[in-house]
Amino acid sequence: MEATDKDYLAIRSVIEGQLQAFQQDDAQAAFSFASLAIKEQFKTAENFMRMVSISYPAVYRPRSVFFEQITTIQDNITQPVLLLSPEGVPLRALYFMEKQPDDTWRINGCILVSVDAETT
Repeated sequence: MEATDKDYLAIRSVIEGQLQAFQQDDAQAAFSFASLAIKEQFKTAENFMRMVSISYPAVYRPRSVFFEQITTIQDNITQPVLLLSPEGVPLRALYFMEKQPDDTWRINGCILVSVDAETT
């Protein structure tokens, strides 16, 4: 699947909205950006928020956020985002995005990977 410029903007907006909801401890808003599969997995916004706060502190309370170029990983539109964790550790969040039947985008998963130090 090819993403358009409009898709890029929509995807970024969805992720930014969820990150803002985490900052405000707004579980309902954060959960609203998740795909149906994620909603079915966690059942409630509170369960989802608890999981993110415990397992993904860099996503829950990032010190900084930098959006990289969208890519495709295993046929999934993926938005890499560089995050600085609360402890100052750089991490890359890979957001797997899912286009809905109404053409909106939802987050269908996120994994964190370490960022290797780059040497010049």
